[in-house]
Amino acid sequence: MLPAFFVSHGAPSLPFDDVPARAFLRDLGHEIGKPRAILVVSAHWDTPAPQANSVIINDTIHDFRGFSPALHAVRYPAPGDAMLAQQVAALTGGTLDTQRGLDHGAWVPLMLMYPDADVPVVQLSVQSHLGAAHHVALGRSIASLREHNVLVIGTGGFVHNLRHIAAEGSPEPGWSKEFSGWMHEKLMAGDEAALTAYRKLAPHAALAQPTEDHFMPLFAALGAGGEKAKAARLHSSATFGSLRMDAYSFS
Repeated sequence: MLPAFFVSHGAPSLPFDDVPARAFLRDLGHEIGKPRAILVVSAHWDTPAPQANSVIINDTIHDFRGFSPALHAVRYPAPGDAMLAQQVAALTGGTLDTQRGLDHGAWVPLMLMYPDADVPVVQLSVQSHLGAAHHVALGRSIASLREHNVLVIGTGGFVHNLRHIAAEGSPEPGWSKEFSGWMHEKLMAGDEAALTAYRKLAPHAALAQPTEDHFMPLFAALGAGGEKAKAARLHSSATFGSLRMDAYSFS
C-alpha cells in the first residue's frame, strides 16, 4: 500500500528553477511508480467545507501573477476521475465541484512527478479556518483510498511567509530553522497532540505560517497515513531564504 505524502510546492516557477526540490520531485515520481489515481490536497483551494473536483479533463489554473509567459503557457491536462471524486465527497461529507481544475499547488509538483499527465487526478480542498486537528481527521477519512492504489498527496509549504523571502541563494534565517526543527522532531516522535497544537507550541509558528492554508495539507497527509502513522522525511531544503521545501511520507 502506498504511503501518504506531503510535499512543499514552493514558487510557481519551481519547474523552471534549478533547485534541489525540483530534482527531488522528479525522482519521487519514479520511486513511487504510477498509481491508479492521485488525490491531491492543495493549499490553494480553501473552502468553508470539503469539496472534491469532478471533471473529465482538469483545466490548468494559473492562480498567480508576475511570472514569465512560459509559465503561464504551461498546461497539465490530467484526466479527472468522477468515481473517485464521488468516493472522496462521501468519505469527507463534502460536495462536488464540476468546474474547477488544478491550481498550481497541485500541477506544479505533479508535472515534475508525472510529466505525461496521464494519471487521473482529483483535488480536495482545505478548510484552513478549522485548524490542524480538523485536517488530521479529514486525512483519516480518506486513508482507506490508499488500499486501492490511490496516491494521496498534501501539497503546501513547510515554511511559507512570502513577506520574508529573499533572493535565491540567501541564507536561511534562524527562525525558519527553529520552526522546522521543532516540527521535524514532533513528526518523528509521532506526537500528534503537540503537532496539532503547533500554533501555540512551536517556536515562531505565526512567523513561519502567517496564514495556515499552506500548512494544513501536511496534517491531511499525516491523517491519511492512518492511525499512529510513522513519518519519514524524504527531503529538506530551502529556496528564497526561508521558503522551506521539506517533504514527508506517512504510513
